Amino acid sequence: MSDVAPVEDRPSLIRERRTGSSAGAPVPWDSEAAMASAEALAAALPALDLFERLAAIRARLSGRIVFTTSFGLEDQAIAHAIFSQSLAIDIVTLDTGRLFPETHEVWAETEARYGRRVAAFAPAQNSLEALIAQQGIGGLRASLTARLECCNVRKVAPLDRALAGSAAWITGIRADQSAGRARLSAVAFDERRRLIKANPLFDWTREQTLDFVRTHDVPYNRLHDRGFLSIGCAPCTRAVAPGEPERAGRWWWEQSEKKECGLHSEAI
Repeated sequence: MSDVAPVEDRPSLIRERRTGSSAGAPVPWDSEAAMASAEALAAALPALDLFERLAAIRARLSGRIVFTTSFGLEDQAIAHAIFSQSLAIDIVTLDTGRLFPETHEVWAETEARYGRRVAAFAPAQNSLEALIAQQGIGGLRASLTARLECCNVRKVAPLDRALAGSAAWITGIRADQSAGRARLSAVAFDERRRLIKANPLFDWTREQTLDFVRTHDVPYNRLHDRGFLSIGCAPCTRAVAPGEPERAGRWWWEQSEKKECGLHSEAI
């Protein structure tokens, strides 16, 4: 499989084990046809490597395909497979206004590495101003409802705009990231958004993802070297202690074991 030129060597946890605009018009899916397409694609993906999985998703599905990235390890692996094959898949990110500086750094590094822009979708100004007026800048920790309202304004609503008119959505979630994601399938039909949702890393482990990033010298968020296994908005993310679950650093003050922001509603 073709690859892009590696970036310069850099010492880090990620490298220490090193070994080696979309096509078509929107598709008005009906549930029966969409489910059949999803099932066929889901059956094909397990035997393929990541490059082949992304290529198969693009080849088998008509219309606009969107990949949403938060610049975590999984998303960087998928972005590399898309960029290095010049696949006609739109890569977008949700610029919530609360991202870590390190996330902006890897965003810039990614664009420089691959020579492609990552489109940003930000919260609507009126909605954000109303949220802050209601909650204050730190009010999201007052209750689960307040936190979900913040996620809705900063992430869910921008995602809906990013996916508008698309036939398929690619994500970087893995089944072993949390108990709530354990039943994740490779490809499914998202009834709420009326599109096909593909999860090309559904059966990967974190170690497989790390190995891929090391092997291909993929740019990554330096917070991963400091114990941040899952990275979201700065106020809602902390490093995890040894032995803690991978997503324990997300919304850690909440008691529920099923913690999501609303982007992947089927995982709740």
